[in-house]
Amino acid sequence: MPKKEFENDERTLERLKHLGKKIRNQLNDPESDNLTIETKVRSRSNVNYDEEDGRLELGDSYSTRKFLNISHARKFMQTLMVASKTKELVERGRTASIREIYYQLKHSVPGLDENTFEDQDESNNVVVDIETATGAIREDLHLFAEPKGRLFGPIKIDDSGDIIDGMNMGTSGMAINSIVDHFEFVECEADFILVVETSAMVNRLVEEDFHADHNAVIIGTGGQPARGARRLINMMHKELDLPVYVFTDGDPWGYYIYSVLKSGSMSLAFQSDRLSVPDAKLIGMTMEDIEEYDLHHVTEDLKGKSKDNGGPTKDYKRIHDVMDYEWMQNDDWQKQFQKMLDMGVRVEQQALASQSLEFVANTYLPEKIEQDKFLD
Repeated sequence: MPKKEFENDERTLERLKHLGKKIRNQLNDPESDNLTIETKVRSRSNVNYDEEDGRLELGDSYSTRKFLNISHARKFMQTLMVASKTKELVERGRTASIREIYYQLKHSVPGLDENTFEDQDESNNVVVDIETATGAIREDLHLFAEPKGRLFGPIKIDDSGDIIDGMNMGTSGMAINSIVDHFEFVECEADFILVVETSAMVNRLVEEDFHADHNAVIIGTGGQPARGARRLINMMHKELDLPVYVFTDGDPWGYYIYSVLKSGSMSLAFQSDRLSVPDAKLIGMTMEDIEEYDLHHVTEDLKGKSKDNGGPTKDYKRIHDVMDYEWMQNDDWQKQFQKMLDMGVRVEQQALASQSLEFVANTYLPEKIEQDKFLD
């Protein structure tokens, strides 16, 4: 089995060893009465919006995990277990999925009715803690997640010596792995990147040959974009200077997807420079589309209770949450959310099929791009 070696392996090992040495030094220090690990706080209280860069960033608040604190001991143990396992992976030149790591490390603690991990969410969170504690990202730790997202379009990518042609991937497209940093873009004839929320809409656009007719790289995220898809979009935008247009449902969940792609997410704010594209624009769906394209009969009522009727709950609550974000405070976005509240409806991408199946590819998207009609 050939070893998997990454560019940052040496630096990653140094960072993991540094974490281990800090624990060892505490053990050898007679004046140290406890073992501690520091990780950056990843809650909203420690996430700031850098207005100049247009991205979220993690603040400087740290939390301390103490071995002799009964409420910290379990997380302390888990952190060292995952750190040790990832060091082993880097040294051996092997990679593992975050699911495999969970199963490799899950077992009963001898003499106790206690498991090291109860579910994968626990190990996933510890992996992110180690990323913030060491500064090494998950991919550098030789960990990967399941592929999520698909790519179509006029671009050729060198993936470890194999050339992938985005125009010859059938109707399935190129599956986007969680590790894409080693990709090299060897040829690109695309004019822009179209990021699409739903798989059904990706299928529609591919069937209509939108990517060929309009020189577009289509990235289907299948809902909330995974880290691999976000990293790939970031890389193509930076290296190929391609504009990014985001196409989501006209609801607060779709607009949050746009927010994550543009400014980053709170949980991964420490990686916003690698994962976000501040220049990204929303191409649709918007509340104005309902009037302009006569979609009144294919909208859906917002779910939950409004603020004035015992709420907000469900869709209404999500609208208020997203419209309160500091990075969504410009007038155009505030008007968009208020219009959604006033109309009490949401509109899905597939509602455009009420015009015709070809309408989205032949009329809606080309008109928006030609007329420069975006929400930014």
